[in-house]
Amino acid sequence: MKVLLDIKDDKVDFIMELLGNFSFVKTKPLSPYKAEIIEGLKDAMEEIRQIKAGEKKTQSLNSFLNEL
Repeated sequence: MKVLLDIKDDKVDFIMELLGNFSFVKTKPLSPYKAEIIEGLKDAMEEIRQIKAGEKKTQSLNSFLNEL
């Protein structure tokens, strides 16, 4: 299983060292760019979930293009 953690900058070293002490845990830091991409995908998936659940309305293509 993969888990994504959001850790305060001043605690990163401690958490990475702690996780490194477990032989069954592999750690791999994400670059800021990759973290931003993942966060954007999470937001998009949440928006899709809200639309499917009827909690959020969609907008027409013309409306979207006019905003650009």
